[in-house]
Amino acid sequence: MGQKLKIAGWVAVGAVAGALTTVQLQATARSSLAPLPLEELQQLAAVFGMVKSDYVEPVDEKKLISEAISGMVSSLDPHSQYFDKKSFKEFREGTSGRFVGVGIEIGMEDGLVKVVSPIEDSPAFRAGLKSGDLITKIDDTPVKGLTINDAVKMMRGEPRTKVLLTIFRKDEDRTFPVTIVREEIKTQSVKARNVEPGFGWIRVSQFQERTTEDVARKLEELYKADPNMKGLVLDLRNDPGGLLPAAVAISAIFLPEDVTVVSTNGQTADSKMVYKAVPQHYLTRGGPDHVARLAQATRNFYKKVPLVVLVNEGSASASEIVAGALQDHKRATIMGSQTFGKGSVQTVRPLGPDTGLKLTTARYYTPSGSTIQAKGIVPDVMVDETPEGNVFAALRTREADLQKHLMNGTEAKPAPMTDAQRAAEQQRDQEREAARKRLEEEARKNPSQRLVPEFGSDKDFQLQQALNQLKGKPVLVSKTLQVRSTDDKKAN
Repeated sequence: MGQKLKIAGWVAVGAVAGALTTVQLQATARSSLAPLPLEELQQLAAVFGMVKSDYVEPVDEKKLISEAISGMVSSLDPHSQYFDKKSFKEFREGTSGRFVGVGIEIGMEDGLVKVVSPIEDSPAFRAGLKSGDLITKIDDTPVKGLTINDAVKMMRGEPRTKVLLTIFRKDEDRTFPVTIVREEIKTQSVKARNVEPGFGWIRVSQFQERTTEDVARKLEELYKADPNMKGLVLDLRNDPGGLLPAAVAISAIFLPEDVTVVSTNGQTADSKMVYKAVPQHYLTRGGPDHVARLAQATRNFYKKVPLVVLVNEGSASASEIVAGALQDHKRATIMGSQTFGKGSVQTVRPLGPDTGLKLTTARYYTPSGSTIQAKGIVPDVMVDETPEGNVFAALRTREADLQKHLMNGTEAKPAPMTDAQRAAEQQRDQEREAARKRLEEEARKNPSQRLVPEFGSDKDFQLQQALNQLKGKPVLVSKTLQVRSTDDKKAN
């Protein structure tokens, strides 16, 4: 029996070695790098064979290989990722701005799913769901106890399938069921309005395939409503980024034609690029040029209107590209707090019809040549979230806080931590945990009260300071925010 197991193991070794040889041939054909190390590949194949033949119970070969690939890629940096079938589908939905569901933006309140806003012309919108409605059950499953991600998964599904939501409407003090037929939803990554006479506000929450079109449409609407606008606030707070062409396009709306927006640098020739404010650098699949159409419709109004850009620690990647380009070209005043510092480029490469690899292939640099990676964009004017300060400052993390984060190319390798540094880091972790508990307790005491006002509302302190900046009025500058360097990972 033992001999049979050994034979089975070496058959598996042969199969994996053959597959790895194919990978090696493909890799050397695509690259000028040295061939893959044969001895280490043989060890990998041997381990696979031993696990396959000798493990206490049968294992799924495909799952083993998938986990091996995932482990290899995730060991590189926080943003490289292997996509299996499910995660690849979710990733494509996120960047396309499309998914199948009921069409609501949600949050949590008292352990229930709260409807923040129904998406216009979605099934939920047509069914009459309103902001503030609480979802108590999804089909036969009580919502109490579910995470928000669990609730989202239950409400999503296949097109033309039904989901039964039980709704509690507080202002009417009644509970009622609503059956909704799922369909493809186009998410809204852009919001805009005239916040007061002469001043507009436009918010981009993510850079998706439709973002450029949506921004151009909203800006044209703002212009038609007030062609004598005196200033505009571009809100990129908590924008995690997204597609590079969209970031280049949004920058091009406000910048002179042909100036540099961002550059990238990596190992391969196609990772060494300079992206400019020109159509060939933001039009990826042809189609209409929404940037040019907006410029024509508004007579280049947005290339000269006074501009403030709001950012915070949640502004990352593509939003940092836009902020950095507008700052370097002195086109806008950047206000808020230092951004996340995700200055790395991820290239998505399909591995098959439904799996893929997201691999870090380059670093981003602003037009002046400054790196974004693990550093971020430092605002021209530091402004707190609220008049009382930054409510969540103790809980916020940035790229430099992440394990295995990519160095920015200017950092020295960190020296081993001293006992004093370890003690200080431990104390900061304890303070972070204490702050988290205080916030949780505050949220329990006042479940319906937002600790930080909604972005764009009349209680939005940072927006009010941005408007003061545009009006030439005094701005309440933060007295506590400090610039964080890449070697000061835990400072607030």
